[in-house]
Amino acid sequence: MMFASSHAFSQSVLPTVSDSLRARQSNLNALEYVFDEDEIPESMNQEMEDLLRDYNAQHYLFVDSDCVQMPSGPIFTKEETIERLRSMPTFIEMPWNEVVQNYIDRYANKLRRHVSLMLGAQNLYMDIFEEALETYGLPLELRYLPVIESALNPNAVSHAGAGGLWQFMVATGQRYGLRVNSLVDERRDPTKSSYAAAHYLYDLYQIFNDWHLVIAAYNAGPGNIQKAITRAGGSRDYWEIYPFLPAETRGYVPAFIAANYIMTFYRDHNICPMKTTLPQQADTIVVTRNLHFKQISEVIGIPIEELRAFNPQYRHDIVTGYTEPTDLRMPTEYVKLFIANEDSIWAYDVSNLMKRDQVEVRSYTPTRSYSRHSSKKSSRSAATRKSSRKRRR
Repeated sequence: MMFASSHAFSQSVLPTVSDSLRARQSNLNALEYVFDEDEIPESMNQEMEDLLRDYNAQHYLFVDSDCVQMPSGPIFTKEETIERLRSMPTFIEMPWNEVVQNYIDRYANKLRRHVSLMLGAQNLYMDIFEEALETYGLPLELRYLPVIESALNPNAVSHAGAGGLWQFMVATGQRYGLRVNSLVDERRDPTKSSYAAAHYLYDLYQIFNDWHLVIAAYNAGPGNIQKAITRAGGSRDYWEIYPFLPAETRGYVPAFIAANYIMTFYRDHNICPMKTTLPQQADTIVVTRNLHFKQISEVIGIPIEELRAFNPQYRHDIVTGYTEPTDLRMPTEYVKLFIANEDSIWAYDVSNLMKRDQVEVRSYTPTRSYSRHSSKKSSRSAATRKSSRKRRR
């Protein structure tokens, strides 16, 4: 199902894209833009401390002591920024305008520490993102969508309930094969959610045939983009329908362009990437019964926090093997210990950690007790009924 050969990557369209870009820039450069906080993607308002609480950030990322990061970066001219955007090897159009510049400035100044962390965190996920995008033949620059969706925080949850690196809503995630129930949320699984996101982006391109509209639709839903197109008189140019989009979606494509820019040219802005220690090599066990993380942790000594980091999809530390055969990931050294101690793991503290399969109802003998008050009340009731019968006669 390779998408590139039949659709987006035909070289014959590139001159048209360039001509359109130049014509559009001449109009947009004259616009006076007022930065609206409501337009900022939610991930750009995450506190740095929240990002640092993530297990991966605490265990696999650390500050590069050889790189001194200043509180602010250098200022570049519009022409320099345009030239950098032009030099990026992307198929998706990356134009400059004041809106885009505002998001570049935000990343390069206010969010410098966030960018530093994301530059380190990307080493944990980019291979997964790129493999999923390649599977559907999509432009690889889409790998930076999770930067603006979740700031590469696998446990991010939006105010609307979207979750995971790719910020799927429950219904959309389930439509693309992600299990979401009381015990499992596969929106948090980096691999499964990446393939689901790539599939969704592929489908959106079949609808809009324009990558900016696809990116906007990923955020707002295709229905809202169709409404904006109608209100704009039928134009299918993102920058023409821009005023008719929901507030956050107006900032979404500019933020995407800015994310691609800053993740490419961070050195020019004197931003130091955090260093990354890659997790230990992991392996997968297929579990066919329900299993609690504590059973594994107590028997073979793996920290529960590490199990959660390798298996973020399990909401309450329970692997749901009874529902269907289910993957459990662990560092390879612990997989060997699991296999060697499997019987002990299954048996550990089952009565306290797992739900009961059946229960007995406590037997009891119903008894009747009568108080003097209730006996008198019953006698009065009987007398009343007897009197009533006499009157009817």
